[in-house]
Amino acid sequence: MAHMSDIAVARGARGVEGYVLRRAEPEDLPGARSVMLDTVYRDFGHGYLPQWHSDIIDLDSYYLAPEDNTLFVAVRDGVVAATAGVRGQTPASPPHPVEVTSRFEEGRTATIYRVYVRPEHRRRGLAGALVDACLEFIASRERYSGVYLHTDARTPGAVEFWSTRGTVLFDERVAVNEMRTDLADEPFQTVHFELQLLG
Repeated sequence: MAHMSDIAVARGARGVEGYVLRRAEPEDLPGARSVMLDTVYRDFGHGYLPQWHSDIIDLDSYYLAPEDNTLFVAVRDGVVAATAGVRGQTPASPPHPVEVTSRFEEGRTATIYRVYVRPEHRRRGLAGALVDACLEFIASRERYSGVYLHTDARTPGAVEFWSTRGTVLFDERVAVNEMRTDLADEPFQTVHFELQLLG
């Protein structure tokens, strides 16, 4: 049976010329962390927030150590250009809307996190190839019965990308902001998705 990292490379090789896609090793973590931190500062505009981004600082504990979790990286010339992670984490309410949490089975949900690509490496198929690797990993684990993710609409192309790969469960830009009275705060930009498990 092929090793998971071999599968990721084989699938990623199609249309992702010049990059190696594989499961992250400990030596990849500083580069992966750099991609993630750059994204939350540049694309989200708010930077690192401990309550939402603690996994970025401790990638090993969140992604490498647990058996049913993983982190994939796309590497070019020894530099991490893109990331995508899987964690066995069922969305909970709060903070997520009950319309989202009611769709998933507690303890059996894989959540895809940190699908980030450095700007100079975008539009080359890296995000799609990394997500394919994540979905193959999820399918290889008996534990999972559903796949969840949420994205920040401020990330260029994110909502369009995920809309081609999954179903929108809840769009906070519409459902929440229209009902809010505390408009002094920044509007919500989160869109929640359900992805299909691979057969």
